[in-house]
Amino acid sequence: MIKFVLASRNRKKIRELETFLKEISSDIQILSLDDIGYTDEIVEDGATFAENSLIKASVPARLGYIGIADDSGLEVDALDGAPGVYSARYSGEGATDEKNNQKLLCELENVTDNKRGARFRTVITCAFPDGGYFQVNGVCEGRILREPDGDGGFGYDPLFYYEPLSKTFAALTSEEKNQVSHRGKAMRTLAKELPSELLKHNIK
Repeated sequence: MIKFVLASRNRKKIRELETFLKEISSDIQILSLDDIGYTDEIVEDGATFAENSLIKASVPARLGYIGIADDSGLEVDALDGAPGVYSARYSGEGATDEKNNQKLLCELENVTDNKRGARFRTVITCAFPDGGYFQVNGVCEGRILREPDGDGGFGYDPLFYYEPLSKTFAALTSEEKNQVSHRGKAMRTLAKELPSELLKHNIK
């Protein structure tokens, strides 16, 4: 049994990762930080998604596990890529999804519809106990609406309009979202590259 530790306490993320990795092998177990007794907060002070992802994945790796972590966010063209790595805390201390969305709408109030392009980006890092690691990326292009639409998803999903399906991320089913989302794309790349990476690090 190969054990991976997802540097998160989010059970939904763990199930999602497990779904993708089980396609490689049924001999895989995904643990959380809670499962290995890690109770400290991980300070995400990197300047990029890649840096923050590596910071998080390195925590379980230093404890002897294969660590996996993602860092994701929204990049808005009219805001020079903001909120970026600050996506989850865009509205400051006590940030919530609703407050973040309200701030985004306020910042884009005078931006015309044809200049509201945006993308969700994610970087997933897989870090090994020997200090090695590899990273994969996923990007999904869209645009920001002027008001929320849809009841599903989380974060900026109600404002992120995905043109090919003519829906916001919040209006997609879980299956639809997994097929087109930045995280889904990165997860599939991770699953594809992981077997050869495990061999490089003599993990069988």
